[in-house]
Amino acid sequence: MNLEEKIEIVKETLKDKKVAIGFSGGADSTLIAYLSSKVAKDTLAITIDNHLLPTGFVENTQKLAKSFGIKHEIIDIDFYKKEYFLSNDSKRCYNCRNLMYSEIEKLAQEKGFDFVCDGNNISDLVIDRPGILVTYKKGFNTPFIEAKLTSKEIHEYLNKNDIPYSRSTTCLATRIPTNTKTTEEKIKRIRDCEDYIYNNTNCEIVKVRDFGKFGICEVDNINEIIKEDRFKLINNKLKQKGFKKVALNLSPIDDDEYIAIEYDNGSFKYKLPFTINIENTKKQFENEKFIDIKDRIDTEKTTIFEEGLIIGRGFKNYDDALINFMEILPKLRRNISD
Repeated sequence: MNLEEKIEIVKETLKDKKVAIGFSGGADSTLIAYLSSKVAKDTLAITIDNHLLPTGFVENTQKLAKSFGIKHEIIDIDFYKKEYFLSNDSKRCYNCRNLMYSEIEKLAQEKGFDFVCDGNNISDLVIDRPGILVTYKKGFNTPFIEAKLTSKEIHEYLNKNDIPYSRSTTCLATRIPTNTKTTEEKIKRIRDCEDYIYNNTNCEIVKVRDFGKFGICEVDNINEIIKEDRFKLINNKLKQKGFKKVALNLSPIDDDEYIAIEYDNGSFKYKLPFTINIENTKKQFENEKFIDIKDRIDTEKTTIFEEGLIIGRGFKNYDDALINFMEILPKLRRNISD
């Protein structure tokens, strides 16, 4: 199935519906909003302002929604008043999405929008992002997952059709290690440091990881940091903000995520970066034949192990195996670390 065919599946899913979208202005939610504006009966973009977002985040969502001619609502949730979130334990992303999606769901219902969706795509299911469990829990629709669209394909379509979007929409609290308290002072330091790098380079994605005395810079274009000795200025600026040492991650950020399986002679395997909750996953296979074993699930062509290993067998070719793997992914229910 090519990209245009996948896009048509998404359009058919949205067609003639009253669609409410959790809207960040990033690639995924932007494409959902754009396609919905073309085919849906009505579209409402809902943005959460949690006070922990990059500079210009809210303004960008307003600008995009206006350009698509769709309704737009902003919900203000001051996360600095949520002590359980500020504690920043390993369930922070799950708790964050649970709170935000509850508010999105509530507003959508109040406004009469009965098809609530998010921009999760199939690539998100092979990354350790436990917030997807909230999407399942709330029953949000996931048109990109149904169409098996990857992040790379979404970016390709946006770029090919000159649809603007932001490449920097992630919550700044994700820059702070888990089990380290999130504070307003830390978030301000991170925001100031990232803004400085944005304003003095042509980088489109910038993350400054806050490890207390140490700051680690991650960008999408390392050449922008090292050319003309810019790293010296960045080093000095970040030290002025309180970091004792500043490091550059030599692995550039690449948000063109896709899925590649290890395939050989009709069989494939893939090791996920999280463990599988076997009991909850079994519930997703209730209408299919599978062998009920304590620490794994055996279907006709696939074995799912609790440790996160997926093994498939009996496929005609790589594409056949990849399609099977993608069909398995939405049925998996991961564990959340304690």
